[in-house]
Amino acid sequence: MKYVFPDNFWWGSASSAPQTEGETLSFGKSATIWDQWFKEQPTRFHNGVGPADTSTFYKNWKQDIALLKELNHNTFRTSISWARLLPEGRGAVNQQAVTFYNQVIDELLAQGIKPFINLFHFDMPMAMQQEGGWENRDVVTAYAEFANVCFELFGDRVKHWFTFNEPVVPVEGGYLYDFHYPNVVDFKRAATVAYHTMIAHSLAVKAYHERNDGGEIGIILNLTPSYPRSQNPADVKAANIADLMFNRSFLDPALRGEYPQELVELLKEHGQLPACQPGDKELLAAGVVDLLGINYYQPRRIKCRDSLVNPDSPFMPEWFFEAYEMPGRKMNPYRGWEIYEQGIYDILTNLRENYGNPNCYISENGMGVENEQRFDENGQIQDDYRIDFVSDHLKWLHKGISEGSNCLGYHMWTFIDNWSWCNAYKNRYGFVSLNLETQQRSIKKSGEWYKATAAENGFNDRT
Repeated sequence: MKYVFPDNFWWGSASSAPQTEGETLSFGKSATIWDQWFKEQPTRFHNGVGPADTSTFYKNWKQDIALLKELNHNTFRTSISWARLLPEGRGAVNQQAVTFYNQVIDELLAQGIKPFINLFHFDMPMAMQQEGGWENRDVVTAYAEFANVCFELFGDRVKHWFTFNEPVVPVEGGYLYDFHYPNVVDFKRAATVAYHTMIAHSLAVKAYHERNDGGEIGIILNLTPSYPRSQNPADVKAANIADLMFNRSFLDPALRGEYPQELVELLKEHGQLPACQPGDKELLAAGVVDLLGINYYQPRRIKCRDSLVNPDSPFMPEWFFEAYEMPGRKMNPYRGWEIYEQGIYDILTNLRENYGNPNCYISENGMGVENEQRFDENGQIQDDYRIDFVSDHLKWLHKGISEGSNCLGYHMWTFIDNWSWCNAYKNRYGFVSLNLETQQRSIKKSGEWYKATAAENGFNDRT
């Protein structure tokens, strides 16, 4: 069977400034929370590899964009480093950064690749974190100023903007589960960070819309469907609460301009609501996006709790549910994630049926594999497992589109093997293999497959 996608479908990949640029404390850039955390606790990072050791995009941007062109990308997402553009978080602009980002944007356009530019990818400038980060409304204001600087400098050429990538992750990692800096475990503070993030988002959306630059602005959410263990009411209720906490806490403000009342009541009941200010309601309503980016990697399997909550433990989402390991699930054993291709279709169906079928695209989907060099044959990684992963997800994406979902494209995570937070290079995700010692790039078998798929705007079933 041949799977053909709509005309002008976006074929591309995604990356981020902190994971690719390198030169993390050079050319005028100041430290982010990642630089600081690596300085404080290098052992938290796989093999002691920190944020300075990325895929050197700052130096090799022209070569990398040529590879994007070779892979038939018509779109590419990356981010602008707040700490590079505004080293103090606000105020003076770093002209070296302006030159760099202008070169990248101009070269992408010259190669026929539309730049999709994201403004925040987990990389809070340390100057802003020292003021409280997202807990401080002054930092929210500073982010809005940063967004405006970006629109002013690059908005004549960039027509696809995104305010945040996976905004729930800094909330989970930094303020609930201790896997991102500042390693706080406090639900109320986490709720404040989440709320202020969406206030910051709304300020940027409102400002962009007021400019009338002829483009569109959105947000990128990692939507993880919550599937109950069974249809027992207790399991269904548990899965619904997980969905409220991890998906709808960002999806509803982004698409409806307001929070789910059910979530508000739940947090209110437990004394966990963040503080609001006059005008916030109207501001959130102005933050409805033009385009939704969807990052999908795995489902969330949920069951009701089998035990009572320890009343002396910190208030956590898991007071209301437990993770469920479904027997027989297909796994990526290297990342420890379930592979469930239908989830991508279920997300699109939910958006079509419950959110007015917004314009959207798959902004990330990918498979990380450890020690990929064992699949090297004659200088090329034979990653058939990645081709199967992508094609199986694209089949379900195709089904969603055929049923009317307004999904405009598919971006793989990622273009080139890159640094991945505390995991560093433990798992490789790229279409292009990176030799860390020589920085040599070589296209994997999956890259050749994707190149052909983009050229043909579709693919033939491999089975």
